[in-house]
Amino acid sequence: MAIEDTLIGTLGMTFTELSKERVVCTMPVNEKTRQPIGLLHGGASVALAETAASIGAFLHIDPKTQFAAGLEINANHIRGKRDGIVTAIATPLHIGRTTMVWHIEIVDEQHKVICISRCTIAIGEQK
Repeated sequence: MAIEDTLIGTLGMTFTELSKERVVCTMPVNEKTRQPIGLLHGGASVALAETAASIGAFLHIDPKTQFAAGLEINANHIRGKRDGIVTAIATPLHIGRTTMVWHIEIVDEQHKVICISRCTIAIGEQK
């Protein structure tokens, strides 16, 4: 499956930095990511946060024998946004054998915080 055919592609997410220590990805604030009242949808922010954390976790595993999947996520929506671009910056708090915990900040173009999130990723064995 091509990434364009997933939620990542549907919401217009792009990756600008990919390392085991930091994942940075962006998403436009537009008709696909806004609530009917015109603000960035909290669910779109959570999708961006979990995507950044999941990609970061994926960089720590052997995809031939393991998989990474979201286990828990929380988010505090700090500031509204009506248009432009938001950027998620994900950094690991814990890299374990069966779980990983990532801290994600979503910021606007002026680096003002839009959302703070923490995501726990489960690491499983491929069967």
